[in-house]
Amino acid sequence: MRVALKECEWETAGEDLVVVFDAREAVTLSDPDGQVAALLSELRRTPQTVAELSAALGAYGFRLSEDDVGRGLRGLDSLGLVEAAEDRGLGDPDEDERHFSNLSFYGTYADLDRGRATFLRPMRAAHVLVLGVGGGGSSLVQCLAGLGVGAMTLVDQDRVEPRNFARQFLYRHADIGLSKAERAAAWVRDYDPSIKVTAVDRWISAPEDLTDLVQDIDLIAGGLDGHPHANLWANEAAVRAGVPYVLGGANRSQVMYLSVDPGRTPCLACDYADRPAEDGSEGIAYRIAENMKLSNPLTGPMAMQVGSLLAFEAQRYLTGYEPPRAAGFRVTLDLREGLTPQWQALPGNPDCRVCRLAPGRGERR
Repeated sequence: MRVALKECEWETAGEDLVVVFDAREAVTLSDPDGQVAALLSELRRTPQTVAELSAALGAYGFRLSEDDVGRGLRGLDSLGLVEAAEDRGLGDPDEDERHFSNLSFYGTYADLDRGRATFLRPMRAAHVLVLGVGGGGSSLVQCLAGLGVGAMTLVDQDRVEPRNFARQFLYRHADIGLSKAERAAAWVRDYDPSIKVTAVDRWISAPEDLTDLVQDIDLIAGGLDGHPHANLWANEAAVRAGVPYVLGGANRSQVMYLSVDPGRTPCLACDYADRPAEDGSEGIAYRIAENMKLSNPLTGPMAMQVGSLLAFEAQRYLTGYEPPRAAGFRVTLDLREGLTPQWQALPGNPDCRVCRLAPGRGERR
């Protein structure tokens, strides 16, 4: 295996070496004789094997065995400074250029066991079902396209209206009156023809309305409006299929998102089962809020916040660069409190009818 140095800079400070990869922190290494600096310099020159590094360091006057060099590399790996050279790119110069920033992002999480391209490949192979391409959904589509998702199925029954332009930047004036799903799909094709995209102009009125759409899907993301129970239906379809469901939305003063990992976390139906009874004052408030005809105060920055939060969570599930942050939690960002996130666990319900529909671990795709 050839070892590559990440995008580091360093300076000598007395007998120490100060190394910076992430600008928010510096690593200080003891290096009285300059061995570490020499090792970094050789790795910067070109990726090398342990044997090659051992020989190259001899030219600096350091007689280090391959075991010595191997221990040094493992130390650098533990600090996040090196990675496997073989998977730094996708193997296609055009693809590497297209995904330059994505590969650089995954470089933060790469190490000697997993190169940065191994995070991107699952995204390129993934198929995401996007429910709703309005406020947060249109931003989600753009984020997923930028991340390089391989395929998207876009579901919406709405038409583009002038009122959408305050928060949905995927559409144009010429799109007014046309299907959002179709126009969103056209945007994706123009943006990146390598992404396979399907538009579905459909009203969702039951979990069964999604049955044909969840086949060969890796993740469901977005949020449906039009009926208070629409997202519960989507939740059930996701649990039945055994695929993660990432949901988000906003009201006048809050942005919210959560994710459900069937068989591993409580689902959205568990949360609703724990809501106060309708004969109590809080239950009445829930019922009123769910039945309110909203004037949709969602602005552009709020919609983009929702879309980016959903995209981050989807990216976590699809690439594994870090564990999902909202799995089994409702994460709320309050505008009145500077969008500081607060986590509230979804209540587990051992008697949840929907959770029992999740396929066994061995049955999940």
